[in-house]
Amino acid sequence: MMAMFFAQRVILGKTTFAGVPGALKPGCAEILIDSGLPELVPAEFGGAMEV
Repeated sequence: MMAMFFAQRVILGKTTFAGVPGALKPGCAEILIDSGLPELVPAEFGGAMEV
């Protein structure tokens, strides 16, 4: 539930992926990738974000 909350905040630009609490990053990354937004997720979490 909290991972979805943070994923929504990342999508809306209210926070960055770096601002997501560590314990929620894997779940948040999965939600963002499943939502078709891998560019918002760093490569270390399976995304396509260039750091």
